[in-house]
Amino acid sequence: MDLAIALFFGLSIGSFLNVCIARLPLDMSIVHPLSRCPKCKKLIAWYDNIPILSYLWLGASCRHCNTEISIRYPAIEALTAVLSVLLILQYGPTPQWGVYLAFSCGMIVLVMIDYDHRILPDVITLNGIWVGVLASVYLAQPSALASRLLGVFGVVGSGPRVEALTASLVGVAFGGGLLWVVREVFFRIRGIEGMGFGDVKMMAMVGAFLGFPLTLLTLLLGSVVGSVIGLVVIRVFGKSRNYELPFGTFLGMGAILATIYGDDLVRLYLDLMFPASS
Repeated sequence: MDLAIALFFGLSIGSFLNVCIARLPLDMSIVHPLSRCPKCKKLIAWYDNIPILSYLWLGASCRHCNTEISIRYPAIEALTAVLSVLLILQYGPTPQWGVYLAFSCGMIVLVMIDYDHRILPDVITLNGIWVGVLASVYLAQPSALASRLLGVFGVVGSGPRVEALTASLVGVAFGGGLLWVVREVFFRIRGIEGMGFGDVKMMAMVGAFLGFPLTLLTLLLGSVVGSVIGLVVIRVFGKSRNYELPFGTFLGMGAILATIYGDDLVRLYLDLMFPASS
């Protein structure tokens, strides 16, 4: 039953994410007007707006003008549903599932908008920072790093919520701060901006939700994916080395992977680097 609810909820949210992806870059309301065909402007009836099923039933075209409907719409719906199921398998029907699903949805929207427009809307990144901090305090996940850091400053027995707040703020400072330093160094050396400030704000948001270790993992995963895809684009499509890649897209992919598999990857790394003595 939990999986069915997670699947249905994910499909429904995925349909809403498509609206956000289309409208936020245009500074349009995401609740008004109701969904319409971008070609003929006809209102889309509720039975033509059922996630995935309506796309298949309509044959991937508008009922009124036969304009082709992009495969992206059902793909986003399916991706959100899969993430919802993976997260509920990991956390069960708990607040963690809701928080990390909301975070992953924000990442999906940022990934697609950055891919399309090379922008990362402040309405998600900046609001995501304080929402992430509050969500982290609410979940109060244990953090050995935060506990040790507080101990350095003589704060002992502070409680899980203070530790969670510390871990979240450290994540904000590390995620946003490190990327800001890299951005500034690149600009000083090359005289051009290697990445936008939106990437900095996005990583601060990631840090607020995930804390330090998983924020570092997000940067590593995003950089690896971006490097591989960048080399493919340069070699296969003949682009120059100055071709602007949507780095926020790769960081968002890394953040989603870190959300679902981050703890397991960190644990695997520690086991390989520091095996327990027999």
